[in-house]
Amino acid sequence: MRAAGFLARAGWGAARVSPLAGDASPRRYHRAHGADGRAVLMDADPATGEDVRPFAALTGLLRARGFSAPEVLAADLTGGFLLLEDLGDALYARVCAADPPAEGALYAAAVDLLGALHAEPPPAAAEGAGWRHPIPPYDAATLLREARLAVDWWAPAAGFPLPDDALAEYDALVAAACAPVAEDRSALVLRDYHAENLLWLPEREGVARVGLLDYQDALAGSPAYDLISLLEDARRDTSSDLRAAMTARYVGAARARDPRFDVEGFSLGCAALAAQRNLKIVGIFARLARRDGKPGYLKLIPRVWAHLRRDLAHPALAPLARFVERRLPAPDAVALARAAAGGDAG
Repeated sequence: MRAAGFLARAGWGAARVSPLAGDASPRRYHRAHGADGRAVLMDADPATGEDVRPFAALTGLLRARGFSAPEVLAADLTGGFLLLEDLGDALYARVCAADPPAEGALYAAAVDLLGALHAEPPPAAAEGAGWRHPIPPYDAATLLREARLAVDWWAPAAGFPLPDDALAEYDALVAAACAPVAEDRSALVLRDYHAENLLWLPEREGVARVGLLDYQDALAGSPAYDLISLLEDARRDTSSDLRAAMTARYVGAARARDPRFDVEGFSLGCAALAAQRNLKIVGIFARLARRDGKPGYLKLIPRVWAHLRRDLAHPALAPLARFVERRLPAPDAVALARAAAGGDAG
């Protein structure tokens, strides 16, 4: 095992190690069972382009503010290893599936965490495990680069690569749609804030009841992003009632903190960033299928596409909505079959 030396140096050399389910990245996770309990091993091999240093530093930032990010028990930042506090297996998605009536309370706690997180602007950098990590901006170039994944990967995979003039039109429409939020730096955006990355810790109190995972790509941007990440989940359905109630809960708390809170502007920001995010996810899932040999993600695209269509119904996004309707293939059975078979490289 690549991590044997690291575990030995950390005092866990005799631990029994078993694999945990991974994610879409090259990172690998194992649970270490030692004499003093359990821990989670993150193995992010630098040879694959992974880097554990942002995760370690952001963990320090989040824990300093009282959030339940896992404690870093040992670290080899250059080797790509972290030994982390084991927060358990009670992922939001699992808890809600086993106990549907609990959904409202869990999501309310997750929304309250966002309110607490957004009560202070993000610092210029995060520090933890001996590493200082600058927090980049979620700027216009980043938003556009991410949204480009839909036309760079999904459209060709589904058999409809776009010509250069259409790509230029798409870029302009995305930039215009995201303009109201592209300069916002008021919040630490965790970026993957959803039911597969949140753990329910009912034995803790307040915002600490929500365990956090997968925040190493955090940026400074709009507070709307993580709220829509939570409510427009690519992997599980959320009802319109839940989305409305949780949005109202967030807005109510924001207005209580600041009576000048711009509700209309926030609503537009939610729609624009939700559309941008769902375009990105459609492209990522197509890329995972086509480039990385993970076709299972294709079955999630219809749910994401339904989110996208709802987001694009905002009147301010009508030009982008018309382009998507006209130029991007909907994920029907034929398009998904093409994507699964390899699509058209164009």
